[in-house]
Parts: sequence; structure tokens; C-alpha cells
Amino acid sequence: MAQQTGWVVLKFGGTSVSRRNRWDTIGRLASKRLHEDGRRVLVVVSALSGVTNELQAIAYAPVGSDEGLAARFAGLVERHRSFCAELDLDPDAVLGERLAKLVALETDPRAASRALDWQAEVLGQGELLSSTLGAAYLRSQGHDFGWSDARDWLDAVSLPNASEWAQRLSVNCRHQAEPGFVERFSAQPTAMLITQGFIARHGDGGTAILGRGGSDTSAAYFGALLKAQRVEIWTDVPGMFSANPREVPEARLLARLDYAEAQEIATTGAKVLHPRSIAPCRDAGVPMAILDTERFDLPGTRIDASAATVPGVKAISRRNGIVLVSMESIGMWQQVGFLADVFERFKRHGLSIDLIGSSETNVTVSLDPSENLVNSNVLEALSTDLAEVCRVKVIAPCAAITLVGRGMRSLLHRLSDIWAAFGRERVHLISQSSNDLNLTFVIDEADADGLLPHLHHELVRGGAMPVRDDSVFGPSWIEIAHGKPQRAPAWWQGKREKLLALAEAGTPRYVYDLATVRERARSLIGTESIDRCFYAMKANSHPAVLKAIVGEGFGLECVSLAEIERVFEAVPHMAPERVLFTPSFAPRREYEAALRRGVIVTLDNIEALQRWPETFRGRTLWLRLDLGHGEGHHEKVRTGGVAAKFGLPLARFDAFVEEARQLGVRISGLHAHLGSGIDDPQHWRGVYASLAGLADSVGTIETIDIGGGLPVAYTPEAPQFDLDQWRAGLAEIKAAYPRYGLIVEPGRYLVAESGVLLLHATQVVEKDGVRRVGCDAGMNALMRPAMYEAYHGIHNLSRYDDADTAIFDVVGPVCESSDVLGRARPLPAATAEGDTILVADAGAYGMAMANTYNLRALPAEEIVE
Repeated sequence: MAQQTGWVVLKFGGTSVSRRNRWDTIGRLASKRLHEDGRRVLVVVSALSGVTNELQAIAYAPVGSDEGLAARFAGLVERHRSFCAELDLDPDAVLGERLAKLVALETDPRAASRALDWQAEVLGQGELLSSTLGAAYLRSQGHDFGWSDARDWLDAVSLPNASEWAQRLSVNCRHQAEPGFVERFSAQPTAMLITQGFIARHGDGGTAILGRGGSDTSAAYFGALLKAQRVEIWTDVPGMFSANPREVPEARLLARLDYAEAQEIATTGAKVLHPRSIAPCRDAGVPMAILDTERFDLPGTRIDASAATVPGVKAISRRNGIVLVSMESIGMWQQVGFLADVFERFKRHGLSIDLIGSSETNVTVSLDPSENLVNSNVLEALSTDLAEVCRVKVIAPCAAITLVGRGMRSLLHRLSDIWAAFGRERVHLISQSSNDLNLTFVIDEADADGLLPHLHHELVRGGAMPVRDDSVFGPSWIEIAHGKPQRAPAWWQGKREKLLALAEAGTPRYVYDLATVRERARSLIGTESIDRCFYAMKANSHPAVLKAIVGEGFGLECVSLAEIERVFEAVPHMAPERVLFTPSFAPRREYEAALRRGVIVTLDNIEALQRWPETFRGRTLWLRLDLGHGEGHHEKVRTGGVAAKFGLPLARFDAFVEEARQLGVRISGLHAHLGSGIDDPQHWRGVYASLAGLADSVGTIETIDIGGGLPVAYTPEAPQFDLDQWRAGLAEIKAAYPRYGLIVEPGRYLVAESGVLLLHATQVVEKDGVRRVGCDAGMNALMRPAMYEAYHGIHNLSRYDDADTAIFDVVGPVCESSDVLGRARPLPAATAEGDTILVADAGAYGMAMANTYNLRALPAEEIVE
């Protein structure tokens, strides 16, 4: 065994001390640290799970309402005696004295008035009981454990202006050790010690409470006082995440944080680590770790001063129960001392203000219930005092949604979708921290339900949350809980040699695998509730691709006359009724040509009927509607809502129907397409329901087109789209409206994964620490990354099996700063001029959007079977 010098502190919460196997884990971990790290071990424990809640019910029961308290005391006694027996311990021998002290508190004279010192004694019993039985059990298992009373070592301090309640039941402690502290503490004889979280010694010698979650802080205080090697917070989750995994399963583990970021995340809603626990370790320079008692192999979250500074949003969190106090007075503008008068009243009631927003005539502040006693009595008294100087309005309950990360100001331009999301809610307060670490929105609590998953997705999609930086982000919660999604190898992995040979013929070059196209088409065409499928050929109009898709039973959707002509060139015998023309702001001649061809024509505005009546008189048309909102992976692909140019607004629906009636126009179909890359399988069900409700009022509708927009899993962590759930939603709504034919018109979903773009590396350059691989084409061949910040997998096909990698930006030769195909991508460290670079999932909107900017040639195209 290594000689033990210094300490390591391990903290275990209520779930970790409530089962025998968990105590076995505590024993193993403590012994591991003792033997492998050569450090003495201090274990800090919480009360058994649920015990603190029971003790709070006792301590905070209203004066005079003693009925039921005896049963609660008896229940706690029985709970601990039973657990002692489960641990094969004699309850009387181990806990007799402790349980007697617990029961004595029922008849303590202070109980009648619910004195604060009595409440503290009651609340502290849980940790005293759990640590006592834990020490006895660990000794019975052969571990060299002693027991220590935390109140002998942690001294509560009285903060200025704190209420009497806070000075007893939500205290802070000294964490700068006096001379000789470490030596006195280390004089305790056993190599390992167990002590209590949550409790400390009050200045009068009685018990003080650190507040809910205070066991984390106790561990941090001990870590700082002992100058420990580290403080480990062992809990039932793997660490801090980029969002609450219960609400956002795609949330990523935060593998490494500095103290400031961890403080912000803990303060703004993460329940894994108590906010007060970070400052003592930060001040003492003691590293922290959050680790999972069930998953030892995971890295957890490491918090220390050496964490790399990486700009970007690290986490998004939510705090419920926020109370806003809005204070308004016309006379406050430039009134000297007004804010001092206002804030003095908060001080008078012992209330700590969290967020502040102000204007010329209004100041609004928030109160966090986790740091304040904000019951109705306190708020009523505060409002009465404030009414002397201003008009007061209390807004509750609210939720605070906070984005945390470094360089928040520099990220504001990348948060447009976040601003848009909050634009749909009533925002009471927006606050940006002066340390540039957080941005907070306060909204009604009811409006916050379901918002976090959407916001998290927008942050990742927009690049504001750099989840592909492995120095910060670990696996997602889905991967941790269910394993990493297993995907079939991409088609190009089995055709590497053929692709390398094609690249020798020249690059840039697109290559399409028709087998993949057919497989995607078959996955949709067989959906029972769908009556017809059209392929949105703007995604990829290569003749071979069109033939393959038509061969699977699809019709074709066009948006220009040139696309219509391409259809009949590629598939000469195509029936016109299998071609759908859905243009946007097309010239009249294109409508006229499409009608002569006999294809299905869609209108999306009333002006066309009014200005070109003879073009449409007596015709059968479809109508494209804007349902008032857009969806999709980027603002530029959202095709609904007031900002989008597509679709007739619902407010003009009746007018269009009347105009059509006067011209003898028969409306046989309703259509809505709200965006691309929509990952909610229930989206299309909702579109169908909305259109079906309108169709009933027209009387001539035969078909309903719910658009496309099915997503593609471009990123490594993205889950495959749940087609089964999508089909189930369509079947359910089709059953409710069976009289209408159901039509879908996917584009990218059919062809994206079928195509790759082959390039050659031209240069490898390092600039100010950033490595870049230059290629012989960039945004001129593949516009999506520059236009939508879209992600595509990028691989060095020439050195595909090289294990030694480095991080590169992959760029093109176009004279634009946006000519970047991918940032921070792992590629072989030996990547060099002449290597073949493959850009994956480029079969949709690749060649279709390619251009000759800088007079560079268009890419070549190849088909493989």
C-alpha cells in the first residue's frame, strides 16, 4: 500500500446510501482511493433517500398542528431500524442512542414554537443516522472506517443582512483553514472517515443547516479546509449535461468545465451539484469531479482551473418557481437614491435578488426560492413596504431559461432561432450577465413546458453549442442509457477502391449509389396510409436518379418549367398526372406551359387568379397554404410563417375559394409544406389534420399533400428518423379523415445518403494553431455548409484506416470567408496534398445548388449500382 499523505473527499447522496449494494460500492471506492492514490479518504454522506423530506414536514409543520407528527417520528425510527437489519446490524447497538435523540425532539420544549434551533436539530438527524449506520456497516465488511461529527469541524458564519432563518437553516461556513486544522483533523486514527453533509456548528454551539443540497457544499468545505487532492461528488447521474437529460435525451455530458462555467450551470438550474459547493474548491484550487455510482467507466464531469477555454454555449437550464417583482414609478427616472430605497426593502426582509432588468420607469427583479424564503407572508410584507415608493406587481410562478457558456456576447448573432423561439412566448425579463457567461429569459412557468428540447436542438443545429468538441462534451444521455446507436455501414465504405479510382479521373465529382435511392424510396412507398408519393426533384435531378425513383412508383414534383422538361426528357412515357408543379413566384408563361402539359398545377396566392384570370379559368388546381408557422433545421429552410414567401395565408383562404368559384376553378387538392429537416414524427399528422379541417369547407377537395421535410441523420450523434412513429401518426389521422387521398413529397430523404462528393486535398496549412485542409472545390460544389451551417461527414478516403488523427478545418478555394465545408474535424494527422477527401451525405442539394463562382467548373457526376 502506498503511504497515505493528504486527503481525497468523496460525497454520496441519498440514493447512494439507501441500499446495501450502494454501501458496498462506497466501501470499494474508498478503499480504491486509499490504496491506489495513497490518500486518506473522507466520505461525506446525505440522509437516506426521502428522510430529509420527512424531517422537513416535521420541522416546518405550522405551530399548533402537532397531529400526525408522532406517526412521522415513529416512521423514521422504523425506517432506520429496518435498514439496519437489512445490513445485518443490531439496530439497538448501532442506532439506539441516535434514535433516542430523534424521538426526544418530539417532546422538546422548543417544538411548541417551532424555534429555529429546534428545526435545525430536527433537520440534521438524517445525516447523523445515515453516517452512523454506514460507518458500522463498512467496519463490519472489513474496512478501516471511523466516524466523525461534521459539527466539530465546520463552523457556520453569519453573513451581513441575512435573515434569522438563513443564519440558522441556510448557512455558509468558513473554508479557509486556521493554522493546525489539517494536523488536528488528520490526528483521527483510522485511514478512512465518514462524516455528515448538510450540518455544521452554529455560533451558539447548536446545529446549523447548510440548506437543501448542502451535502455537496459540506464536501467542498472539507476539501478546501484539508487542501484535498480532489473532491468527488458521487451521485446517480453521470455528471453535468448540456441540458436536463430527463427533458432532453439528446443532451451531452459535459466532460470538462472550469469553475466559473460550472458555477453558472449549477446556479441556473442543474440539480447535480449545489451552487455553493464550487466556490470553496475554486478558492482553494481543489479539483472537483461528478461521478456515477452505477457507471464507473464514464469520465464524469471534471471541474478545475486547467480546463481549456472553449467559447460557445455549454448548457441550457431551467429553474421553476421563480418570483418576479415588478416595480414601476414615473418618478424614478434620474431620481437619486430610488434604487437604494427599493433594494433596502429587500434587505429588510432578508431577500437576495437574482436577476435585474430596468428601464426609465420600471425595475423588475427575480427571487430564486432555492436561495430565499418566498412564501406568501414574506411577499405580502415586501409588497406593502415597496408600495410606499412605487407600484408593485408580483408575477409568479415563472421559469428562468438560461444559456450558459463563454463568450455569450460574441454568440448573439448565432442565436437568431433562439430569439425567434422566445418571440412566441411572453418574456417578462431578459438578463445578460456582466461576466459574459449567461443569458437568461424569464417566462411564465406554464409556457416553459416542452421548450428545452426545442431550444437545445436549435443551439446544436446553429453551431452555438459546439457538441463535437470532445475536450468539453462527452456522450449523449441516449448513448449512456441505451448504448450508442448502431448504424449500418454507409454504402461508400464498401466501395472505397472504386471511389478512389473514380477520383483519379478528376475531382470535384459527385457519385450516386442507386441502390440506396431505391431502398429509401421503398421505405416510404409501402406506407399503407399514403395514397401517392411525389419526389421533390429539386434535391437531385440526375436522370438516372429520376428513373430509379419513378421505377419505385413515385411521381415527380417540380418547381420550374425546366424541371418539368427534364422529367419528360428523362422519363418520356411519364403520365402528366404523376407530375406536380409547385412553383413560387413563377412567371405566367410557366403556369401556361404546365397547364398545356396537363400536369397538376398548384397556386399559392390569390393575386394570380385576379391578374391572370384567363390563364386559370375553368381549370382544376391545387392550393398551397401557409399554416402560420414554419419548421425545420434552419431558418432558411422554413417555408411557413409570416417571414416565408410560400403559401396563401389562412386569413385569405375564404377569399381565394370565392375567387376560384367565380372563375369556375375547381380546387381538388390542398397542400402545405412548412420546412425541411423536421425531426418531430407527429408534425405531418398535425399538417394533415389542419388541412382536412379546411377541406371540409371547400367541398371539392380530393387529395391532401402534407409536404416533405423528413430529416436525414447527418451528424454522428443524430438518431435515425423514427419511420414507424411517423407511419403510426399518419395512419391515425388518415383513419379520422378517410375521404381524402394522402400525399407526401419527400426530396432529400430519398437521395441525401446516396451521394458523396469526391475532392482532392490541395494544401495543408497551419495558421495560429488552426490546421486547415484545402480542397479543389468548396462552396461552389456544395453550398449547404455555407448557406445553412449544415454538417456533412468528411473523411480522408486515401488514409481511411489511419488511427493517428488531428483536428482540421476543411475549406475550399473560393474567395469567401464562408467557404468552409467543415470545422474541427478529425482527419488523419498525415493528411497531405493529393489525398482523396470524401464528403458524405451529399446527394441532396449538392449538384443541384453547385455554381461556377470564381469561374470554377461544375463537378462531374457518376452513377454506381
